[in-house]
Amino acid sequence: MEANEHEHVIEVTGLRRVYGGGFEAVRGIDFSVRRGEVFALLGTNGAGKTSTVELLEGLASPAGGQVRVLGHDPYTERAAIRPRTGVMLQEGGFPSELTVAETARMWAGCVSGARPEREVLALVGLESKAGVRVKQLSGGQRRRLDLALALLGDPEVLFLDEPTTGLDAEGRRDTWELVGALRDGGTTVLLTTHYLEEAENLADRLAIMHEGRIAVTGTPAEVTATEPSRITFELPDGYFVGDLPPLAELGVSDHTVDGRTVRLRTRELQRAATGLLTWAQGAGVELRRLDVRSASLEEAFLGIAKDASADKTAPKEYAA
Repeated sequence: MEANEHEHVIEVTGLRRVYGGGFEAVRGIDFSVRRGEVFALLGTNGAGKTSTVELLEGLASPAGGQVRVLGHDPYTERAAIRPRTGVMLQEGGFPSELTVAETARMWAGCVSGARPEREVLALVGLESKAGVRVKQLSGGQRRRLDLALALLGDPEVLFLDEPTTGLDAEGRRDTWELVGALRDGGTTVLLTTHYLEEAENLADRLAIMHEGRIAVTGTPAEVTATEPSRITFELPDGYFVGDLPPLAELGVSDHTVDGRTVRLRTRELQRAATGLLTWAQGAGVELRRLDVRSASLEEAFLGIAKDASADKTAPKEYAA
């Protein structure tokens, strides 16, 4: 396992977590995270994301399977990896009467080789709030403080559980830029998020969990490719769907018509779009309100969750 540390800093095999009463929140999952990679763990509420991350952080012992972070068991060998990791929980509990700077200074006393608090507060845009008491911060500012404390030890591996919840659009974008810069500097980041746009922008690879299992893993592009692309346009005046080239020959899997609006679904977007535009040029007509787009991560997410509910077979995995 030590030899793998240089490539995979997180390895999860057959991982299970069972709560009191026998509820199995995590049902035998497998995935790995490479060094210097942003890996997003997605899923609906109750899918098992936070239960999984807590096992990776060493906050609980798994009911089955194995976890390795930086080559160590995060629960039984916590002392070996804790100085090398940073953790941002969904909610941080801070003394409300301390100022932001005092909170960072107190936390730094618990971290080996802590960075100057001014430095981490500047990273998250809180330097102007250093003298403000925690109880006076907004929810978004408290999330920024959570992130600052997770960065105090300059971690090799950073766990972010819903890092931008409560942030406004500007704060979310600033956090994305910071996570990207950390990744570029060699930090490995594992994050959970409900914002699919966030995963699409940040993640090198991702996994979608559903009911305690992983339904699919791969790059954002590979996962979105599991759903068909779409072409929408208005039929030219005097034309009907039957006047179009045979849709099957264009690689169109299905279509709908709503008045003059035609919607095509295809897994061969270039072929379908090229064939349709070639036909329009030859016929000398314009396809008004033409919209050609690949499936979104949201569509793939919803489709995968639906399929996973009906099919309990092994998850799909794509080679990165």
